[in-house]
Amino acid sequence: MDLSVTIGSLTLANPLIAASGCFGYGVEYGDVVDLASLGAVAVKGLFLTEREGHAPPRIVETPSGMLNAIGLQGIGVHRFIAQQLPALRARRATVIVNICGTTLEEYVEVARILSDADGVGALELNISCPNIKEGGITFGCSLPGTHAVVSAVRKVTRLPVIPKLTPNVTDVASFARAAEESGADAISLVNTFLAMAIDVHTRRPRLTNIVGGLSGPAIRPIAVRMVYECRRVVKIPIIGMGGIATAEDALEFMIAGANAVQVGTMNFVDPFIWPKLMDGLHAYMAAHGIVRLQDIVGTVDTTARQNSWISS
Repeated sequence: MDLSVTIGSLTLANPLIAASGCFGYGVEYGDVVDLASLGAVAVKGLFLTEREGHAPPRIVETPSGMLNAIGLQGIGVHRFIAQQLPALRARRATVIVNICGTTLEEYVEVARILSDADGVGALELNISCPNIKEGGITFGCSLPGTHAVVSAVRKVTRLPVIPKLTPNVTDVASFARAAEESGADAISLVNTFLAMAIDVHTRRPRLTNIVGGLSGPAIRPIAVRMVYECRRVVKIPIIGMGGIATAEDALEFMIAGANAVQVGTMNFVDPFIWPKLMDGLHAYMAAHGIVRLQDIVGTVDTTARQNSWISS
């Protein structure tokens, strides 16, 4: 069975990727997860320098999901290269680094630094975090901004460039098209949905940041729809994410148009999910006589459902 995925110059052994922000820098899970068995690890977002993030409380459970407003706390690109990357190399992890910036110049500099680091497989451009007021989301909610940051990073790196798109726009497909036209090798979608929770007894927001990003199974049907819409307008690979909890969920994203998937929130629920997902993919391929998993990408049949409705 062939589960491999190609993204630019990077080949993943399988389509299962640990999502940025929900898997630390990867090494934190190294004692319970065989990092080499994953398609890739998308590490926690990195700025040029260290960042404290927001004050707690910054995570709140919600029905079928969670809200977070971490604020992109991180150790910065230089400490990551010195302290975390060697451990990831030792564990034979395929590493996708999620990079952040408050300015276009910061994105470019972080990308340039990582391009010279041994063991980095690709760059995921975080232009979609809803929890910070500067940079990031400013680029991701603007078509010219998306084009500017993707094309600027593309000029300074040989690594695959994967912008992570926000769902908090009217037409996500237009942003996917802008990313492709700017030189992206793939796109990641979706990031979290801007949301809010209130304590009715104190009448205060449950997060110190007031609003946060909603993730988990609650958002999955919306994320699947967005992957489907983007697959119809771009040819580059799509990495889908949003509430994946089972192999069937991952397959749903792939049939909608994703070449690979990221699993995030479920890492907090079940750190041992990865072998279960892999077993589920193998079982599905065996049951359906599938030799190459990429053959199911974008194969959703909408005509049969439409014809059935018309005939009824």
